[in-house]
Amino acid sequence: WILLGQENSMNTTFGSTAHGAGRMMSRTKARRDFTESEVKKSLNDKGIFLKSLTRDGVVEETPQAYKDVDAVVNVSHELGIATKVAKLVPIGVIKG
Repeated sequence: WILLGQENSMNTTFGSTAHGAGRMMSRTKARRDFTESEVKKSLNDKGIFLKSLTRDGVVEETPQAYKDVDAVVNVSHELGIATKVAKLVPIGVIKG
């Protein structure tokens, strides 16, 4: 998402908003619960190319490890902290 900060944010959040969805699963749990091949297949099925140097780099960042970004963005939007401008669609992920 691209968001546009609103004046209200200066009074409520020091001019800031969420800079990501936030994890809901630890990296350790993700390594335990997911395989590299299933994460790559899941992303590939959505048209997202993934390149990583390590297995851990793939499974630790599985989308299932994160909160729903739309829900997080909606909170900022509804509170008047930021206005939604555009939703971006991922086409690739590179993990070093």
